[in-house]
Amino acid sequence: MLPFATDLQVRTESSTWIRLRTLILLRWIAVAGQVAAILAASVWFGMALPLGPCAMAVGLSVIANLVSMTVLPASYRLTRGGALAMLLFDLAQLALLLALTGGLNNPFALLVVVPVTIAATGLTDRETAIIGAATLVCAGLFALFRLPLRLADGTELRMPPLLEFGHAIAIVIGVGFLAIYARRVSGEIRSMSEALMATQMALAREQKLTDLGGVVAAAAHELGTPLATIKLVSSELIEELADRDGLEDLREDAALIRDQADRCRVILQSMGRAGKDDLHLRHAPLDTVLREAAEPHSHRGKVLRFDLHPATGADTRQPQIRRAPEIIHGLRNLIQNAVDFATTTVWVEGQWSGDRLVVRIIDDGPGYPPNLLGRIGDPFLRPRADEGRDRPGYEGMGLGLFIAKTLLERSGATLSFANGGDPFLRQDERPARSGAIVVVSWPRALVVAPQDGPLGENRPIE
Repeated sequence: MLPFATDLQVRTESSTWIRLRTLILLRWIAVAGQVAAILAASVWFGMALPLGPCAMAVGLSVIANLVSMTVLPASYRLTRGGALAMLLFDLAQLALLLALTGGLNNPFALLVVVPVTIAATGLTDRETAIIGAATLVCAGLFALFRLPLRLADGTELRMPPLLEFGHAIAIVIGVGFLAIYARRVSGEIRSMSEALMATQMALAREQKLTDLGGVVAAAAHELGTPLATIKLVSSELIEELADRDGLEDLREDAALIRDQADRCRVILQSMGRAGKDDLHLRHAPLDTVLREAAEPHSHRGKVLRFDLHPATGADTRQPQIRRAPEIIHGLRNLIQNAVDFATTTVWVEGQWSGDRLVVRIIDDGPGYPPNLLGRIGDPFLRPRADEGRDRPGYEGMGLGLFIAKTLLERSGATLSFANGGDPFLRQDERPARSGAIVVVSWPRALVVAPQDGPLGENRPIE
């Protein structure tokens, strides 16, 4: 799992709260609609409504809004419990108003599904289930205990029993359908936004590593000559002091200076492995870029085999491609996934033609789960039930593949995922490259560097 995935998940779980201003605004809209409906029914249609109790029911929402606006700041964010309490209050107020105005015979009774829809978009499954159950209870209460709808002459307006029953069934179905629909849609949107945030974090991290590598490369270049001079002079001093008696301490000091100069050179070289932002290395051979992407996973006990070759009739010269952070990080995530699941070997293949550049990453592991093969690249996939037995301590969310897919597609690539063999075959029947296969394909013009032209002067990193 990516190192920042856990932090992202914790931060997301702790920030699924709703602004108080949002619920207050929705409540004001509901109050305006309720007042307009009561006035229209009384004045325009001449219905005999209990205006006093109706005004009290509407006044409860007005008082609740005024108290909330006075006591709490507009920027206050409700906890999930606070949002649940507010929605339950709104549901109870609406149920009371419907009980005063005909219950199921009121055409606005369907609005009782609004609180559960809001809960499904902003709260957890548990809170949504509570609101849904409360909605059904309230609907049952105002269906049984209600004041009839009457015209000014006392005529009662009532649906036929069959239509009233159908209205009740429609409310029950509406509560379930809208809650599930809103929950799924909002969950997809939230997962995608969280995954895109993680992608941006990964790209920013890779860019920082590349910039840091540029600083180290520049330092190594600038310090190379002084360190070489120090080493040369110290070596000459060691030779001159070798035949002189009584100067053993000076000779040891000169040897120490030479050793420390060598150590400085090794340190600078090791620090520079993160990447180099020199204009001459903005582009590199395909083999170099693939090995750079695989380098963090080259010592994890799995064999990495690189195979690069041109397509039939293509130029045999290996193309120079862009060393963009999104390309390196995307390929690195794909190689990491292959190394994680490989049994012994991972193959990284590169092939180029006149118009395409293709990279294939293949392992000899169990392959992708058949039930998830069509969803590879979606964020926050649920791990397989048997995954924990094969890989103790592993938490797979699909986030690494999503980040790799997003970054590589940003560079112009298209990705496809497949299995190299039938996962139901016995181990002795499976071919060598029987695991997961990822094919990354770019239009050559988007990723291959121009063959000629000056690079220009190196620019300082700001």
